[in-house]
Amino acid sequence: MSPAKKALAIAAVAATSLISACSSNPTTNASPAGSDRQIVDKSIWPKETPVTGLMKGLKLPLENYMLSYADTVAIDQAKNTLQKQCMAEYGFTVDFPKPGANPPPSNNDANIERRYGITDATVAKTYGYGIPEELTHHTDQAVQELSDVEVEVLTGHTKPEKVAPPKDAEADGPYFAAPPKTKPARAEHNGKKLRRGGCAGWSDEQLGAAKQKADAFLVSDLNGDSLVRSQQSEPVQDVFKDWSSCMKTKGHAGLADPYKAMDAGLALDKDGKATEESIRMALDDIACKEQTGLVKVWFDEESKIQNQQIEDNKAKLDSAKESKKAVLAKADAQ
Repeated sequence: MSPAKKALAIAAVAATSLISACSSNPTTNASPAGSDRQIVDKSIWPKETPVTGLMKGLKLPLENYMLSYADTVAIDQAKNTLQKQCMAEYGFTVDFPKPGANPPPSNNDANIERRYGITDATVAKTYGYGIPEELTHHTDQAVQELSDVEVEVLTGHTKPEKVAPPKDAEADGPYFAAPPKTKPARAEHNGKKLRRGGCAGWSDEQLGAAKQKADAFLVSDLNGDSLVRSQQSEPVQDVFKDWSSCMKTKGHAGLADPYKAMDAGLALDKDGKATEESIRMALDDIACKEQTGLVKVWFDEESKIQNQQIEDNKAKLDSAKESKKAVLAKADAQ
C-alpha cells in the first residue's frame, strides 16, 4: 500500500470539510469572544458518535485508540495551566486562548460523519455538501503579544523571523516561503536555567504527551490504511457500481464513488450558501446510499480490516491505549 494512495484516500474524505469550512470569509464569519456567544460552547462540539443520518451510532474499532475532541481540549487545557505556572517561575504572567472555542466537524481522526461521503440528510437539506453554519463560525479570542524573552522562555527558541521572498519571486513563478528562522534560546533568565524545549516542552514532558503523540501516529497510519483497503475491496467496489447507477438514474452520471460526488457537488451561490443543485445532488447521493446499503457494506468491510489490524498490532495498540489513559489522567489532575 503506497503512502500516496493512503494520503489521497484520507484527503478525499477531508477535502470537503476543509473547503466548506473555509468557504466563509473568516473576517466576516467571526465574532470576538463574549460579543454574541460564549467562548467555549460544548453544545456545538462533535458527538462521540453521529446522532443522525446513515452513520448514526456507528463507531469504527480503531476509534477506541484515538483521542476524542473532548480529550484534546482537556490536554490543551492542562498544557495551558502548566505553561502558565512555568512562565510564572521566570517572572512572567501570560494567558492563552481557551481551548474548545472552535471545534472541528468531527470528533476524532476517523472523521466518521463523512468518512464514506455525505450521509446526513438533515444537514444536506440546508447545506448541500457543505458544513453546518455553527461549525464554520469562528470565535476570535485575544492573543497576548509576547516579548522576545517571553517567547524564548516559552518555546526554547527565539521569536521566528520571517524570510522575505526574493525580489524576482513573481517573475520566476510560484514562490514557496521558507520556514521562519529561529535560534536556540538564551541559557537562562533571571538566574534560572531555561527548560529544555521551553515551558511548552516541559508541559509536554509533565503530561507524557510525547509518547502519546508517537502512538497516535501508529493509529493514524492504520486508520488511513484501513480506509484505502476497504475502498478497494470487492464488496465495496460492487456497491460503488450500484450507487453510481442509482445516481445516474437521478441525473448525476459519471460518478465512480461518493468522493467524486463530494467534489462535484460542492457549489455555493454569491452569498456563500449551497445552491439548489448542490442540495438536490447531496440528497440524491444520500438516497442512493440508503437504497444500495453502501454505508453498511463499507463500514462492515472496514470494521473487519480494523479488527484484524488490532489483532496484528495488539501490543503496540495496547500501549497506545495506556499512554492515552495516562496523559488524560495527568491532564485531569491539572
